[in-house]
Amino acid sequence: MESIKLTKTFPVNPKEIYFAWLDSKAHSKMTGAKAKVNPKINGSFSAWDGYITGQTIELKQNQKIVQLWRTSEFPQDAPDSILEIKLTEIPKGTKLTILHKNIPAGQSDSYKQGWKEFYFKPMEIHFIQQK
Repeated sequence: MESIKLTKTFPVNPKEIYFAWLDSKAHSKMTGAKAKVNPKINGSFSAWDGYITGQTIELKQNQKIVQLWRTSEFPQDAPDSILEIKLTEIPKGTKLTILHKNIPAGQSDSYKQGWKEFYFKPMEIHFIQQK
């Protein structure tokens, strides 16, 4: 199993990112791909047209989201990975920290690139347009 940690700052407050992550329409708009999110603990979600699926296991309003997370590329017998999203308020917005654990062996580089390309880039555009 492998892990990755990424950070990125966005020019919005943590509440805006927290809401967008947990709302189906806002998540879809934020990434540019269809998402369906039940915003409760033990609620299921899917993102990127079903490529990503999982379940939310911990919520700390506007600060932290923890999810069981997997993609259609995970081996059938692989356990879900754990995605921990931390939102820290900073003077000019929010520092987003992603800690992604229990990634199947050999896949962490691909997911590291995927977070940057399919989340951070569209989120940056989305949140700048929101201002």
